[in-house]
Amino acid sequence: MSVISVNGPLKKMHTQLDSDGLAHYELELGDTRVPLSELLNHQLTLVASGEIFCVLCGRKTKKSFSQGHCYPCFTRSASCDICMVSPEKCHFDQGTCREPEWAQSFCFNEHVVYVANSSDPKVGITRATQIPTRWVDQGASWAKPIFRVATRQLAGLIETELKPHISDKTRWQAMLKGAPTEVDLTALAAELTAIVMPYANTLNEQHGPSAVRALLGGGDAEPVKVISYPVVQYPSKIKSLNLDKQPILSGRLTGIKGQYLMFGDEVFNVRKFSGYQVQLEISE
Repeated sequence: MSVISVNGPLKKMHTQLDSDGLAHYELELGDTRVPLSELLNHQLTLVASGEIFCVLCGRKTKKSFSQGHCYPCFTRSASCDICMVSPEKCHFDQGTCREPEWAQSFCFNEHVVYVANSSDPKVGITRATQIPTRWVDQGASWAKPIFRVATRQLAGLIETELKPHISDKTRWQAMLKGAPTEVDLTALAAELTAIVMPYANTLNEQHGPSAVRALLGGGDAEPVKVISYPVVQYPSKIKSLNLDKQPILSGRLTGIKGQYLMFGDEVFNVRKFSGYQVQLEISE
């Protein structure tokens, strides 16, 4: 039996959609990318060395914070600040941004407010350049942009306005058990747009006439994106695998969805363990 071995710190899986909407995955271990979608039904073994390296500065850390950061980066980096989770709480204008130059390139560019269906209909935001990556990372089966906005904070403000009417969460266990019940996202998008337009108009008065742009009719309308995943068998019951408790994980790869690897009823969240030094062994 031939065995291939690769070493390196884990990174979030790289994803790409083909012309049919099928997600393709590559597992990143340091500078090496392993094409996982081609390895369905192969035996994979992940062995954690016990070492963790910060995904930002690269220093060795005893504990991972916020998906792979050392404590200094977690407390000082703008990418770990509260406004990353709650963009409406942006404090750049107050002069207290942790990294103003980083924020200029990350936060002050076009973002998209979207509706998606991973486990249930939900609202979300992402940088325009992260479509469709963000949808794949969340395991969405269908997704549709509803607003394009000038900044991350404006996207957060629109999302917050919509939260009383639609969830902003994904039920990850339900997402991993298969495709959700199909919902007419075009009709839902129209309904949510009508609800939030008065507030969007107010934001345009404050920030400029094109700061918030609805994507409904005409040339701005964007279709529903349909996404499928490389899965040969969805889990019926879910057991979450944890490298801190079980440093050696081994099983037949039965599927990949979101940022999860499926080994029968056991699932492994790759992104959660970013920075962990791992040896991957692949056998037929």
